[in-house]
Amino acid sequence: MSKPFSQACENNKEPIRTVLGKYLTLPATLLEIGSGTGQHGAYISGKHPELTWLTSDCAENHGAINAWVNDSNNRNFVAPIELDINSASWNTDTVDYVYSANTAHIMSWNEVEKLFRFIPQCLSSGGIFLLYGPFNYQGQFTSESNQRFNDWLIAQAPHRAIRDFEKINTLAEQHGLTLLEDHEMPANNRMLVWQRA
Repeated sequence: MSKPFSQACENNKEPIRTVLGKYLTLPATLLEIGSGTGQHGAYISGKHPELTWLTSDCAENHGAINAWVNDSNNRNFVAPIELDINSASWNTDTVDYVYSANTAHIMSWNEVEKLFRFIPQCLSSGGIFLLYGPFNYQGQFTSESNQRFNDWLIAQAPHRAIRDFEKINTLAEQHGLTLLEDHEMPANNRMLVWQRA
């Protein structure tokens, strides 16, 4: 199949790589949850050959990700595993990093809770979880564009919405994750970074 392309992924790939790079100790393995088009993994794995980038998504998205995996020729950029957060379990070696972009506002809140229950299963002790996307603070949108985006999300599916940082961080703390930093990113996005105890 032809490779899918997201302009947003193209725009934010280097800012994301820059933040991720602050936490990388190589060699290491990273699991991306919800790899989407696969663009982030193709780019960042090419910049960090000692970082094994494991892709994952629901089965219907694997064709798109594989198109980027096959085209990249990065040996450290791995074909996707099937991972549905509603039934996800981890039965192999833990990973050093978990990364997910633009997923929390697409998932239902129940699925967000399941995501944070899943993270400690696959993340090594002392490992890092990075979550990218838009977030509200104290129940308030950080920009008019985020409010419009939120309205559009809900129109697409009522369970979708930009999540509150405070609620997300409470979930993280309940599952043994400590917030290290909250990075401001372009286009009114954030990168939340936690470490497993």
